[in-house]
Amino acid sequence: MTAKKNISALTEVNGVDQPEAVSSSAARNLVSKRQRSVSAQDLINGIFDGNITALSRAITLVESTNPEHQQKASEVISACLPKANNSVRIGITGVPGVGKSTFIEAFGKYLTGIGKKVAVLAVDPSSSLSHGSILGDKTRMEELVKDKNAFIRPSASGETLGGVARKTRETITLCEAFGFDTIIIETVGVGQSETAVHGMTDFFLLLQIAGAGDELQGIKRGIMEMADAIVINKADGDNIKKAKLAKTEFGRALHYFPQKSSGWMPTALTCSAITKDGIPEIWEIVSAYLTLTKENGYFEKRRSEQNLEWMHEAINEQLKLNFYNDGKVASTIDNTRKNVMEHRLSPFSAAQELLKLFLGK
Repeated sequence: MTAKKNISALTEVNGVDQPEAVSSSAARNLVSKRQRSVSAQDLINGIFDGNITALSRAITLVESTNPEHQQKASEVISACLPKANNSVRIGITGVPGVGKSTFIEAFGKYLTGIGKKVAVLAVDPSSSLSHGSILGDKTRMEELVKDKNAFIRPSASGETLGGVARKTRETITLCEAFGFDTIIIETVGVGQSETAVHGMTDFFLLLQIAGAGDELQGIKRGIMEMADAIVINKADGDNIKKAKLAKTEFGRALHYFPQKSSGWMPTALTCSAITKDGIPEIWEIVSAYLTLTKENGYFEKRRSEQNLEWMHEAINEQLKLNFYNDGKVASTIDNTRKNVMEHRLSPFSAAQELLKLFLGK
């Protein structure tokens, strides 16, 4: 008698074939859509038609360092320029922890509440090690990000000093062409070369806090000379008295700085981004500044100067891209770097050799 073979419950038996985990046809469609390149004209039309997706894609395009994207980005920028220059550009800076994101959300919500269309260009610091950024400003501005009249675009600062992104000027142009009448630029507040953000905005606002040390230490910084207004944030709860005292000290200090070429006398205010106290008064100050500078001609003069600065930046950026993308430089630079690191070649001599190679001399 033949013994009956035991069959384990785990034994696999022939049955119906399992379906694919991912539909091959769906995968092909997804890949084809991703590979489909949107033309410059499509992006331009989308921006003019108020398509927020087109605006986001155009900003991504101008931020790209891919040489193939540069020509398309240039076309988009050139088409948007005639519709630009119709907004107020406000730069906001301050040390980390001063409450910039909370303030901008409260300020932005106030502006949309009075009929403004607000674009916030928030710059996050990039890691010097991983070169990555968290880009968490949308998370911190939960209410403003849901506002249909607001747009928040976080960008990485990269290697750019001054707490601004590499293509912030171009992004401003795109947002203005889209129809945003108030552009807020939030810097990372690093204290390095803050003239960068001052050089691309109409009104420069410096956020400060009281009770964090000697307020006079803040007065020593050169950034004070660039500020059109100083706002003491977090003026609520037990901090109100300290904030008012700080406002008085900063207000007195402002009178010791040289007269601004704009004819504007900077002022100090207090506000609370939590209670919203002082927020309307800040917009009144900005409006008064705009009225004065437009009447005395400084506003247009400053915009013209900023265009020249933009041209010089564009030249420097393009030269840098062309240099590192040059075939002869690319094939030599690794070995040159090695010689510099091993002290066989001085940094200055190495730079001279690479530049001669690039220029064909």
